[in-house]
Amino acid sequence: MAQLVSSASTSLDGFIALPNDDPGPLFDWYSAGDVVITNAGDLPPFHLTPTSAAHWRAWVASLGCLLVGRRQFDLTDGWRGRHPLGVPIVVVTHEPPRGWSYPGSEDFTFAGTLEEAVAAATAIAGERVVGVAAGEVATQVHAAGLLDEVRIDLVPVLLGHGRRYFTHRHTPLSLADPISVVVSERVTHMSFPARR
Repeated sequence: MAQLVSSASTSLDGFIALPNDDPGPLFDWYSAGDVVITNAGDLPPFHLTPTSAAHWRAWVASLGCLLVGRRQFDLTDGWRGRHPLGVPIVVVTHEPPRGWSYPGSEDFTFAGTLEEAVAAATAIAGERVVGVAAGEVATQVHAAGLLDEVRIDLVPVLLGHGRRYFTHRHTPLSLADPISVVVSERVTHMSFPARR
């Protein structure tokens, strides 16, 4: 069965974007090296260090589907029908978009509840990983006891304010010891199993 793994570039103080949703310096590591990584969508290629490129390729190769919220879908205009990672997308939303159509939009599934979205994403992914977007969706998946792993691309910057990786947490979230720590230029890639 598919594992549900949340992943995000994160500041040292736990933010995944500035208040205006701009990632700012959190994405600097995507241009910190000489290894060209092409994207499936219309984003320009990344230029990663060899260490980050190996980490990135392994992550992308493991993915079978992405689970995102309506906010991220709207902010990106649904990546114009083709996510840069080139995998199917399941969007949690009470109201699917009307009139939204791009080539590749058939790879998008809209689900009205988290339970329906997780079921659809795991069915699509099969034995591969469901990448869970950070923020509200990651928080809901964890609260439902379904999150298997938290991955952080930790960027050496303090944003001070913005959008948090996990939202609405009033109790501590305890993760197991890291199963992977990869140090690279402008980023440290870490993976933590989620405790249930």
